[in-house]
Amino acid sequence: MTKKQQQLQKISSATGFIAALDQSGGSTPKALKSYGIDEDAWSTEEEMFELEHQMRTRVMTSSVFNGQRILGAILFEDTIERTIEGQATANYLWDVKNIVPFLKVDKGLANEQNGVQLMKPIPDLDVLLTKAKAKDIFGTKMRSVIKLANVEGISAVIRQQFAIARQIIAAGLVPIIEPEIDIHCPDKAEAENLLKAAICDELKALAPGHLVMLKLTLPEVDNLYADFLSHSNVVRVVALSGGYSREEANARLTRNNGIIASFSRVLLQGLKVQQSDEEFDRVLEDSIDSIFQASLT
Repeated sequence: MTKKQQQLQKISSATGFIAALDQSGGSTPKALKSYGIDEDAWSTEEEMFELEHQMRTRVMTSSVFNGQRILGAILFEDTIERTIEGQATANYLWDVKNIVPFLKVDKGLANEQNGVQLMKPIPDLDVLLTKAKAKDIFGTKMRSVIKLANVEGISAVIRQQFAIARQIIAAGLVPIIEPEIDIHCPDKAEAENLLKAAICDELKALAPGHLVMLKLTLPEVDNLYADFLSHSNVVRVVALSGGYSREEANARLTRNNGIIASFSRVLLQGLKVQQSDEEFDRVLEDSIDSIFQASLT
């Protein structure tokens, strides 16, 4: 079995969840502040990203961060250019931790139009995908945001997501499609129904063997997305925490059978640079275990 086949088998069928460690330029200062590092700790973007990589390295090298409960990890482009314990980050994750590496490929969000934020153009996507393959990345992730139950806007989000997904599939990678619905959307349940219908239409148009993953906001109606779990083109359905507290996100996840977590902020909640390694591992263990248990249902 090839490495990609082993990774596909793990992502599609093993128990566990995906760790989202893909905070990028815009969200890095906030992530570092939550970790206890203020903006006056760096003077250049390179210094900021170095501090972020130190934080991620501490997480990924922790003994509690391993492939027994964590199936995959989503990385920022800067992270795959760096090393952990002398190995390229993606290779370290798979060869040492048995965790499948993914890469965030979007360039952020465009301005809101028709109640949604599409992705900004990704002009160098082919170059990035070639780099990702060379660095043994398994799949990708790209995020849009839906703020209103607007048919035109939601249709545009899904058309864009699947158009780029086809480009990613053609490059030999598995895309995670993430059309996040803002948890403060005033008509969230209606938006979710529109989103589900739009995804169904695009899935029907995929060729056999063209595989995608879906990363969705936890819905108002439990098991709304259950039909996607058995779809032949869908490797896995994962959930984002989307601003919910860890307790609320885990509770909602528990009620959506077959969906697993792909949490970011709530996974790292409570971790501080000042903590001893023992305390750091204890806090991370509590977080990982709670998210893992919620992903088992």
